[in-house]
Amino acid sequence: MLALLVAQACAADVKPVEKIDLERYLGTWVEIASIPQFFQRKCVRDTRATYRAGENALIRIENVCTRDDGTREKVEGRARRVDPDTPAKLEVTFTELFGEYRFWVSGGYWVIALDGNYQWAVVGHPSRRFGWVLARDRRLSSVALAEIIGRIKSQGYDACEFVITPQTGGLSVRRPLCEALQ
Repeated sequence: MLALLVAQACAADVKPVEKIDLERYLGTWVEIASIPQFFQRKCVRDTRATYRAGENALIRIENVCTRDDGTREKVEGRARRVDPDTPAKLEVTFTELFGEYRFWVSGGYWVIALDGNYQWAVVGHPSRRFGWVLARDRRLSSVALAEIIGRIKSQGYDACEFVITPQTGGLSVRRPLCEALQ
């Protein structure tokens, strides 16, 4: 019981950004690092996500990555706002049945840090079991990386749980994000 209360208290500390312009957020993002997940196990490099305005106020998602054998993996999904007063809190689903995306199988997608010019973002979840560092470009300056690591830590995450996603023309070695500046 105590472990559950501690977990709930920690989860309450994760906060989405207060302001986000979802129109500016749309477009293509490169995955710089992530907390490894089973559903991305086939992805070894060049992972990116593209967000587009969709029908019925949904956001269309296309995630693409390169597998170990050089082939591309692609998955499509949808996102929607969880709370109209908190636009940085979204939920995402990749479950499509009978031509419609079903949100009863979805995950929280909270933008928890965002560059003022929308050049990088950190996406998290209140449980801290999920996290992604996204950027518009494959390369980030050491100043930007230091700020991202600081923002991750300020949300109660361990920056060493995030693993760099190799990108052609960007960071190329899979290692903990906390070691990126060494």
